[in-house]
Amino acid sequence: MTIYRAVIPAAGFGTRMLPAAKAIPKEMVPVVDKPAIQYVVEEAVQSGVTDVLIVTGRGKVAIEDHFDRLPELEACLEARGKTEQLAKVLAPAALARISFVRQQQALGLGHAVGCAKGFTGSEPFFVLLPDDLVLSEVPVCRQLLAMMQSPSESVIAVQRIPLEDTEKYGVVSIDEATGLIKGIVEKPRPSEAPSNLAVVGRYLLQPEVFRHLEQLTPGAGGELQLTDALASMIKAGLPLRACEFVGQRFDTGNPLGLLEANIGMALSRPDMRDRVLEILATPSARDGA
Repeated sequence: MTIYRAVIPAAGFGTRMLPAAKAIPKEMVPVVDKPAIQYVVEEAVQSGVTDVLIVTGRGKVAIEDHFDRLPELEACLEARGKTEQLAKVLAPAALARISFVRQQQALGLGHAVGCAKGFTGSEPFFVLLPDDLVLSEVPVCRQLLAMMQSPSESVIAVQRIPLEDTEKYGVVSIDEATGLIKGIVEKPRPSEAPSNLAVVGRYLLQPEVFRHLEQLTPGAGGELQLTDALASMIKAGLPLRACEFVGQRFDTGNPLGLLEANIGMALSRPDMRDRVLEILATPSARDGA
């Protein structure tokens, strides 16, 4: 089975990244030499996706520009014989058929995913949250697909976290007999968390999710939460499976996570690894001088 469509919600304000995200979309903040959102689109494409919908909001035009052509720059690079840079500039627009829809109001992740109903139609689709970058041999979306045991299942990426961090995530409980998710709670207190398995920003969803999204009322933070729609699907008897993926995850939506992502991605590149290790080993890097 191949899933051809992916939805990337990118309409949030990025408050954890202020003031950097005031004038620049947080999804466009560089990780080494590419904006964070490009890594996420690349993961989708590596998983078989051919069509991507990015849900944007006000002030996010830079995302659309990045995935568009820029003939003037292309001509300049070509005239100067800068073929390597030209290839990098051309790459984003050639990744997939990329389209955009604007979320008119910032009503939450559930509402943002709901904006994609006309795009996905009656097919299953991936949702990738651009804050989450994952270094892995097998793209996480491919891991979700491999975890499916029937064509009607939805699959959600999960990761074990310290119990004290549950208030930052949606948290699932698993039916040990079936391996299916039997409950999901958005940002529970540690004392109320059903487990330490946290939902990470990769989902394989069936089209039935839209019916449950349309019935949402404001949840955690006063927003329409995707987690609540998933909980509604479980109550309706629709199968959701958890995939404890293999890979190193970085949360680029906060300053330290972004720094860690830059280091991790640079270390994964043969052309940078040795130099990065040298920099990290210098006395100033070790001692904070």
